[in-house]
Amino acid sequence: MPAWLHRIVLALCAIISIGVIAGLAVVLSRTRAEFERVQQTERHVRQRLAEVERRLAEQEVVLERLRTDPAYVETVIRRRLGYAKPDEFVFRFEE
Repeated sequence: MPAWLHRIVLALCAIISIGVIAGLAVVLSRTRAEFERVQQTERHVRQRLAEVERRLAEQEVVLERLRTDPAYVETVIRRRLGYAKPDEFVFRFEE
């Protein structure tokens, strides 16, 4: 093989290698960006999950009180439904 042909083949291999490396770099940067978006979404979902779990725990406490504490049940009924005992008056104010 002549020397000039050998140089052309080497140059073509170098150009192809550079193209492949550039393409891989683009794919890698896009993959990295997507990975960062997924991590951000995961953080957001974990925060939301923690908030929902906290609210659930609070609601479970309220539910347990409704099941076991008649005084609490009475308080809730009076407050939410505006009920009163026969000798009481209920004052309602518009907000």
